[in-house]
Amino acid sequence: MSPLPPQVLSPLDGRYRAAVTELGEYLSEAGLNRARVQVEVEWLITLTDRSLFGSVPLNAEQKLGLRALVTDFGQTEIDELAVLEATTRHDVKAVEYLVRRRLSTLGLDHISELTHFAATSEDINNLSYALTVSDAVREVWLPKFRAVIGALRLRALEYRADSMLARTHGQPATPTTVGKELAVFVYRLERLAQQVEDSEYLGKFSGATGTFAAHVTADPAVDWPAVSRGFVEGLGLTWNPLTTQIEPHDWQAELYSRVSHANRVLHNLATDVWTYISLGYFRQIPQVGATGSSTMPHKINPIRFENAEANLELSSAILDSLAATLVTSRLQRDLTDSTTQRNIGVGFGHSLLALDNILRGLGEIDIDRAMLARDLDANWEILGEAIQTVIRAEVSAGRSTIEDPYALLKELTRGKRINRHDLVAFVTELEIGDAAKARLLELTPGSYVGLADPLLDYLT
Repeated sequence: MSPLPPQVLSPLDGRYRAAVTELGEYLSEAGLNRARVQVEVEWLITLTDRSLFGSVPLNAEQKLGLRALVTDFGQTEIDELAVLEATTRHDVKAVEYLVRRRLSTLGLDHISELTHFAATSEDINNLSYALTVSDAVREVWLPKFRAVIGALRLRALEYRADSMLARTHGQPATPTTVGKELAVFVYRLERLAQQVEDSEYLGKFSGATGTFAAHVTADPAVDWPAVSRGFVEGLGLTWNPLTTQIEPHDWQAELYSRVSHANRVLHNLATDVWTYISLGYFRQIPQVGATGSSTMPHKINPIRFENAEANLELSSAILDSLAATLVTSRLQRDLTDSTTQRNIGVGFGHSLLALDNILRGLGEIDIDRAMLARDLDANWEILGEAIQTVIRAEVSAGRSTIEDPYALLKELTRGKRINRHDLVAFVTELEIGDAAKARLLELTPGSYVGLADPLLDYLT
């Protein structure tokens, strides 16, 4: 990897470049231009396959040569496009001229006028963005997202039987298990992964105002909507028949909203894990050579989860803005989407960086079972819920005449610290059936976890 100049503005292109570089394959200017070349090339092949305007179908070797313009797209083409755009002041026109030059090199000058035929720039751009975004999501973002889910799943299953004091409203509450709490995030994230997986990527190819006007004027006998549909679907996209000059970007708003939602669930995970570390439920595994604090040698800071938290916020801010603004275009076209879409990679980049940090962070923590046990043993009052519920069941069954069991346990436990001895003494004197009393006397904070363990069987 060549060194970057020190003046780069974005930390994604500097400090964090290694973590997000895969996205650059698709969501960079070079990735976009490669996709533009692909669209131009495939449109040429579509037109010639139908022998339109005096053309004849290209042979296999000619098609291979044309498609090599995409597969071989590299620094030479990037530099050449920069020179062309300096003159054209138009990025898509520069791509058209590049393709025309390559046609000449390939001995295909006779079809050069079919380059960019009846196409507006947005016909090329909307398909190119759909291709690059779909590839970036499917090839880079989703695999990393699923890797985080996989790591969480392994932790959830490993810790499924490890009891932990819950803290509803930050206060000691009915215990759970570490595994069950992580499984909640697995379940939430799996749903979102599937929604992102099922996202549609729409495309249009219908001219300056979406009417096929130039196409029909050139040849009114051709079924242009059918040609357009076949072309768009041949690129692996969903055809949109009703558009203005632009494809309305609704699919982008839907996708970015889903990814932003996923970011927020991950943010919840990061803040919860950070809090468990603070409580001592998780301990951090020292990394060789790492420094936690520049002045306090003992510290191991939860920087992975803090870094993730901040980057998830940045990602959602960008993706939310894209989702909100891209769905609006004045009348048949304005250029507000042109500059905003250039920040798609930034939005995904911050999310990918956060995923990388969460994945690393999950590999650098372990539970502290001794601390979990101490915290549970220090909070026997949380069994008040179990005792008052059992008493109510006994009263309902006619085996007790205790009035207002909730008030009775509230008086015993609210705002107080009680121990095992206190609860045993209290339960022993209760007017309830022997079986119920035996169950309560066997109960401990660590065993009061209900079905937390078997609930993990709901993970698919």
